[in-house]
Amino acid sequence: MKHTIKKITIISLMACFSIMVMTTFLFAQEDNYVDDLINSPTDRLAQTGMKFLSVSVDPRGVAMGNAMTAIEHRSTAIFYNPAGMARIEGGDVFLGQTQFIADINYNAASAAYNTPIGVFAISGVFVNYGDIERVVRADNEQGYLTDGTFAPTANAIGLGYARALTDRFSVGGQVKYVTQNLGSNATAFDDNGDYVYSSYKKNVMSYDFGVIYNTGLRSLTIGMGVRNFSREITYAEFGFELPLTFRIGATMNILNDFTSIDPDLHRFVVALDTERPRDYYEQIKLGFEYTLMNTLSLRAGYIYPEDEKGLNAGAGIQRDFGGVGASVDFSYTQFGVFSNVTRFSLGLTF
Repeated sequence: MKHTIKKITIISLMACFSIMVMTTFLFAQEDNYVDDLINSPTDRLAQTGMKFLSVSVDPRGVAMGNAMTAIEHRSTAIFYNPAGMARIEGGDVFLGQTQFIADINYNAASAAYNTPIGVFAISGVFVNYGDIERVVRADNEQGYLTDGTFAPTANAIGLGYARALTDRFSVGGQVKYVTQNLGSNATAFDDNGDYVYSSYKKNVMSYDFGVIYNTGLRSLTIGMGVRNFSREITYAEFGFELPLTFRIGATMNILNDFTSIDPDLHRFVVALDTERPRDYYEQIKLGFEYTLMNTLSLRAGYIYPEDEKGLNAGAGIQRDFGGVGASVDFSYTQFGVFSNVTRFSLGLTF
């Protein structure tokens, strides 16, 4: 028994070390990336593509400022830190819808099921950017000609796995097939003076992985994760990478750790994340969730720094019906000069 525990501990430490080493490599894979980042007078921002992968689709997570790296929860953990799915009991299904800025719609789904060898999960994010007018440069008064419309789309479909290696340590990962279709656009003329169209559709494999560790110090739990690791993609002659991020976070059930209040009556969770995106400043994310009688949850979160986003808030209701749990969640995000963003989801556990 002692040998088994020692072996699992060694594996756990090796996993943590591997993630830290891999993360250092990921952010330094460009020549002199770190030196340029430190010494350059200009910040290296907005240098990634397929940014739809950075938009959260889970109302609960958004309402808590996306400070979800160390939280063990439903199949929606696959959108933050796949290790958070490791202790799911039975099955879980999530369906979510996001009304984003500029009439962009996100539809998302995830499902997970616990088996004797771990938790298996699938996920999907489907983005519809609406119809956009296609224009062609021309030497007229307007400077362009209209050429109908096109409808860009983006999708990410993933297969995930998580497992609790010990009663404190969990690991998880996800493989995603990511596609983005920017439609067909006129790029030249043929011999007859008609438009020649080029298609702008790309796909790439992307990888997420993470760990969660319960410290044993009351309910304090810490987590680490890396999201959107992939090869470089090229549109025309310009290359870019996916929005790679490294996150580390911690969470505690403050109310029940320091009072004798029954957790089935009142629960107050505080979560704190720090995130290092490839194409933005380091961010601090703070989230709060108060739950009354395991039924009603009220949430709030804040992210710093942010250009336009303000306060995040939301609520959720969950009920059990003869062994099948149902939940409804909603979130609201202030978005500065843009229209405010709302998210809505339905969930089932069994």
